[in-house]
Amino acid sequence: MKLISGTAHEELSKGIARFLGQELVDVKVTSFPDGETFVKINENIRGEDLFIIQPTCPPTNHNLMELLITVDAARRASAGNITAVIPFFGYARQDRKDQPRVPITAKLVANLLTAAGVQRVVTMDLHAAQIQGFFDIPVDHLYAKRALIGAVREIRKGEDPCALTVVSPDVGVKIARAYSDALGAGLAIVAKHRVSATEVEAMNLIGSVEGQDVLIVDDMTETAGTLCAAAKILAANGARRIFAGVSHAVLGDLGRERIEKSAIEKLLTTNSTPVVNQGKVEVVDLSALFGEAIMCINEGKSVSSLFDIAGPEV
Repeated sequence: MKLISGTAHEELSKGIARFLGQELVDVKVTSFPDGETFVKINENIRGEDLFIIQPTCPPTNHNLMELLITVDAARRASAGNITAVIPFFGYARQDRKDQPRVPITAKLVANLLTAAGVQRVVTMDLHAAQIQGFFDIPVDHLYAKRALIGAVREIRKGEDPCALTVVSPDVGVKIARAYSDALGAGLAIVAKHRVSATEVEAMNLIGSVEGQDVLIVDDMTETAGTLCAAAKILAANGARRIFAGVSHAVLGDLGRERIEKSAIEKLLTTNSTPVVNQGKVEVVDLSALFGEAIMCINEGKSVSSLFDIAGPEV
């Protein structure tokens, strides 16, 4: 196999390469004065099983275009198989027409990747799992639960699992149910009302959190409006300690400021995007998870064990 890193998250790419005992392919990525991206692969990759690692996190358009250009360069260099490893899949929230005359951009991105020459996609915790169906090529959809649950257990080492309640900050509870089953914890829901792209009002709590430690789980956070609104209503209903587990933390200054001022004791997230381990934010490394998936694909082994969001932690 051969591994190529885009410029979006080289630290994660190096971690995956270390896990697999591989060296990253020498690739030159530069920009012309007008901003156009140029990619040159400086090694022979003819016939190789190629994995291009590039989350499409902010700057989303730049990182997506760089990925497409790298795929095209690899295809024209006669790579055998091209797999796009996209730990964070940008544009996943635009997965349906929820207003008149709007695009389904997640489907457009799927079409662009396939047209560029991608033959397989590896990603994690899509905002909507049905996005897998937008592709006519195989999609391996991994889950951050495998990485995050170990961190939750470490924080609460020696404490009663029954004194923990997992909370979904929305009515979709499949992922929250998977966490609660794995941790032997209860389950509750905070029904939310979104006021704007940056403002959320948490309206109602379904379930009881009185005297309980609470873990709020979500697929991503950007401005932390949902998490902080949920934490506020949970604290008002008697929650003892409040944690958050988020697969993708695309945090800016506003999000970090809100988290630091909130009732959340610790935000556990992954390095699917470049995020600093600072303040209340604790980052869990995904190198082993993605490395294991890449190894299974390369060796023609089943990857299905990595898809399990309902079974026990392994």
